[in-house]
Amino acid sequence: MSLHKEGPPSETATQVPAASSIAAVQKMLRDARTDSRKEGRKENIIRRVMSHPVRAVPLAFLLVIIIGAALLMLPAARNDGGSEGFMPALFTSVSAVCVTGLITVDTATFWTPLGQGIILGLIQVGGFGIMTLATLLALLVRKSIGLRGQLVAQSETHTLNLGDVRAVLVRVAKIMLTFEAATALVLTARFWIAYDQNPAAALWHGTFHAISAFNNAGFSVYSNNLIGFAEDPWIITPICLAIIAGGLGFPVIIQLTRGEIKPKNWTIHLRLTIYGTLFLLVAGGALFAAFEWNRNETLGQLSLTGKILGSFAGSVFPRTAGFNSIDYGAASPETLMVTNILMFIGGGSAGTAGGIKITTFLVLGFAIWNEVRGRDQVTIAHRSISSSSQRQALSVALLGIASVVTGTMLLLMFTDYSLEKVLFESISAFATVGMSTGITYDLPPAAEWVLMALMFTGRIGTVAVASALALSARPRLYRLPEERPIIG
Repeated sequence: MSLHKEGPPSETATQVPAASSIAAVQKMLRDARTDSRKEGRKENIIRRVMSHPVRAVPLAFLLVIIIGAALLMLPAARNDGGSEGFMPALFTSVSAVCVTGLITVDTATFWTPLGQGIILGLIQVGGFGIMTLATLLALLVRKSIGLRGQLVAQSETHTLNLGDVRAVLVRVAKIMLTFEAATALVLTARFWIAYDQNPAAALWHGTFHAISAFNNAGFSVYSNNLIGFAEDPWIITPICLAIIAGGLGFPVIIQLTRGEIKPKNWTIHLRLTIYGTLFLLVAGGALFAAFEWNRNETLGQLSLTGKILGSFAGSVFPRTAGFNSIDYGAASPETLMVTNILMFIGGGSAGTAGGIKITTFLVLGFAIWNEVRGRDQVTIAHRSISSSSQRQALSVALLGIASVVTGTMLLLMFTDYSLEKVLFESISAFATVGMSTGITYDLPPAAEWVLMALMFTGRIGTVAVASALALSARPRLYRLPEERPIIG
């Protein structure tokens, strides 16, 4: 038996494991660098998407809608304890944040005081603007706003000068709180004195309707909305005035509060908004009275005061407020058509109103008028309107029409209601009005999703939504040869 003594390991045996280990380490490093680059690209994409205000605003609205729906799902917020499922909470959250007012459940009976308080908070946040509110809070806490925050706030407030954002945000907050507080004071006193409500209930009802009115939301804590107060000027008038103030837009209110009372000193935007609002209020009220004055289903059985208030409200409420002091399900087809027009036009820009906005409608009107007169330049009050403003107005109007047409076709597919009622519902949702002929309660889930999409698109703005889909804009550094296709 011979013993073999093991010698030292050979050089080859020692090198193979070492080489494989080095290769494994190198592979790990390469994989880590690849993963790091992928994560970096993802972070850059997310940062690029979130940093642009046009894209950040819709995402912020979506986030608040989701949070609002989650809060409304709480058993303590609902009288049914949550048995109705997720759709009522989501639909109400979208409607509140988009300051619309369409409802699939009765606000007065379905939601508890906590649920109504959540809805009121969503209305306030949605009316003030998600990103504007966030920027203002950052200003109050940190005493400063970064460039990105200023850009976001600029997109929400339509401020032309970045240096004015700080002052504009504070002024907007003061304006909103002042109008809401004044309206709430009048309504609270009226509910307390004339309707025998205890002080706490009167204060809650007054505050809820004041905030809902100024933000053009149209939510009410009464099952029949404002029909029970159709002949009460101390309820209808303050609500209408708050709606008009919120619908004018913050730039208009700010200019007026600065002492620019003389029309000769008004800007084109101020002229278009003020004169357009007055014209639509007068024309809308006159047409509403002409079509409903003697109809027993609406104004016919009211007193003279009630008929005048009803006609005035019938011109104000469709301007994206959504309250109703008559049953629109019983209104004449002519009234519904006039209401459709008022809803689609909407109120002033950079405010709580919806629709395509008065300035958009009037800029297109003046463009047509100047074209008919053979002028190659659009002028308003001795001022020319830039081609970019005309293109933007045309884009907003056409995208609005496309949204309404698409929504109407889908609702016709998903429901058995007539075109008249479906079109009314579609325009009401897109223009963030909240009026209904009474069909919202009975819509299937698919139709509810259509209305939610319309409300979101109408609140964010068709141009903003279209811009948010474009990751980047590349200006063309050359001009192509022109051609003139046959028009008409």
